[in-house]
Amino acid sequence: MEYVNRSVTNLRASFEDLTPQKIIRLVVIVGAYALLRPYLMKLGGKFQMRGHEAQEEPEDTAAPRAKLTPNDIRGQAGIPEDSDDGEEEEEGAEGPAIATDWGKKARRRQRHVLKELLDAEERRLAELQEDEEDKDIEEFLEKE
Repeated sequence: MEYVNRSVTNLRASFEDLTPQKIIRLVVIVGAYALLRPYLMKLGGKFQMRGHEAQEEPEDTAAPRAKLTPNDIRGQAGIPEDSDDGEEEEEGAEGPAIATDWGKKARRRQRHVLKELLDAEERRLAELQEDEEDKDIEEFLEKE
């Protein structure tokens, strides 16, 4: 109970002693902290990343190792080519198969979806062109 009484007394005394100068000083300090905190977090993150990279480096620097990024992995799956020859690609022909290899049906579905998207875009562009032509013709028609 004694701790509660002390806390209430100290909190009340803190607010009673506030002068305009102390209020302005408090606002400046809190505002500066709010503005500088994101930059300080970025700086701390850079230092932390350097530390992690230094720990991961092998002690034998004679053989540098290549770094693998997520973008390197993402680039392995592409849009299938337009081939309906009926032959399945053999796994051993080009190297080991990866998890993103496309099957025959998946390639056909993807080609079909892409063709539909292209046709829809062509129809939309054709409609826009027809609308513009109609507006040009309306300009020359006589209005009674």
